[in-house]
Amino acid sequence: MRKSRPGRRTAALGTVGALVTATLIAGTVTAPAASAAPSTGQGHAKGGDREARGAAIAAARAAKAGVDWLDCPADWNLPKPIQCGYVTVPLDYAEPFGKQIEIAVDRIGNTGTQAERQGALLYNPGGPGGSGLRFPARVTSRSAVWAKSAKAYDFVGFDPRGVGKSTPISCVDPQEFVRAPKMDPVPDSEADKRAQRKLAREYAEGCHERSGWMLPHMTTPNTARDLDVIRAALGEKKLNYLGVSYGTYLGAVYGTLFPDHVRRMVVDSVVNPSRGKIWYQANLDQDVAFEQRWKDWQDWVAKNDATFHLGDTRAEVQEQWLKLRATAKKEPLGGVVGPAELISFFQSAPYYDSAWVPVATVFSKYVAGDTQALVDAAAPDLTDTAGNASAENGNAVYTAVECADAKWPTNWRKWDRDNTRLHRDRPFMTWANAWMNLPCATWPVKQHNPVDVKTGKGLPPVLIVQSERDAATPYAGAVELHQRFEGSRLITERDAGSHGVTGLVNPCVNDRVDTYLLTGKVDARDVTCAPHATPKP
Repeated sequence: MRKSRPGRRTAALGTVGALVTATLIAGTVTAPAASAAPSTGQGHAKGGDREARGAAIAAARAAKAGVDWLDCPADWNLPKPIQCGYVTVPLDYAEPFGKQIEIAVDRIGNTGTQAERQGALLYNPGGPGGSGLRFPARVTSRSAVWAKSAKAYDFVGFDPRGVGKSTPISCVDPQEFVRAPKMDPVPDSEADKRAQRKLAREYAEGCHERSGWMLPHMTTPNTARDLDVIRAALGEKKLNYLGVSYGTYLGAVYGTLFPDHVRRMVVDSVVNPSRGKIWYQANLDQDVAFEQRWKDWQDWVAKNDATFHLGDTRAEVQEQWLKLRATAKKEPLGGVVGPAELISFFQSAPYYDSAWVPVATVFSKYVAGDTQALVDAAAPDLTDTAGNASAENGNAVYTAVECADAKWPTNWRKWDRDNTRLHRDRPFMTWANAWMNLPCATWPVKQHNPVDVKTGKGLPPVLIVQSERDAATPYAGAVELHQRFEGSRLITERDAGSHGVTGLVNPCVNDRVDTYLLTGKVDARDVTCAPHATPKP
């Protein structure tokens, strides 16, 4: 389940928002020298020998070509001195000399001296479907959290295949995607379920009609191969990588396919890489974790009842939520905000602590009689053409990658049984998440077996960072990856649940991430940190 914007189909995995959501003059940033042709890596996913050879061919070609860095196009909205370019990769790595696609990349040089420079740090914010092109802006915005790492590394972002500026895919007209009326995610009848199943099937068919030529190749292993080609194009013999949310799974797959190409790898808020979890069970696990974190937020709201006046117990806050939901179901607020739009807005609170105050404030205003504040916050913006196109594209990539990465149940009775059972005790996100993923039950192209994530020869220690009560990527995922990647270290943020830990201010975490990126050193044992500061009204 991925963070939704108002107006997009509710639910998702990872983040396109807050995580999703360094300074040199552009002319002084010199392109790095091309590296020698890389080794093939292991590339040992079953039947992947041709893809492994194709990835090696593509990387060697990219190492010779490099990146033609230029000022970024004005409509990319990236401040100078960030530079932009493209890397060419095969659509199908089994056919490396066949059809090629372009991957958009951007960078900003390290802020330290040439002697301090340690290469490029590549970033993926999650999704699937998130753009990483804003990553270099962490330097131009003078983010204190990343100041030390920025001295040593060029910050490099990219749009994964299918995303944004990288041969984008689409499943429905963006304006129709936003304008289409949203059903209440919680079904009242079998007729409601049939209607949702019809919408999911039509969405899958739309993906095939609009982007069918790309769909078979929209997989995490292919994106990992793209990542290795980018590495080579940058002139880097080994990869330095930071992945958040879905970006952790991308990193885990890369580390499995190319273990001897990894120099440093930080994964933050970890997708469970078990083949049995990708992706159907992972989404069911989210429903449990979201309910827990939703209750955490309600407890916090209750403790701050003097500010928000929503009730001084969790039960009272929940009662206000159910009352709001029932009102919006009976008649959409402002004619546009129904239960689906409410979920899309309120789910940011269990995702990110940074949303606790804004969401509670809007909720409080509504209860006090200001309906417009909630409408403004939760309604789709039909005038935001660029934002709506981005939302539609992100949703398309999310669906395409998760549906292609693994075999999903095709029997509706299994979906119905599993989600009905979970909804009884975890009603906040369960059905919304189910409908988000249901197109995978009728996906029109081949679905693959997930990569068996494991340690390969040459893989260095990987740094894993995870909050204990994360909703989008439950804690068990970090433990699973820790067990699979020998020599890795796990930093746990105790009694915390914000999705995406490395970007928050917590010296216990920040200092260790800096130390690892700058020196490669990890603690002798796993570390448990106290939580970052709780939001204050």
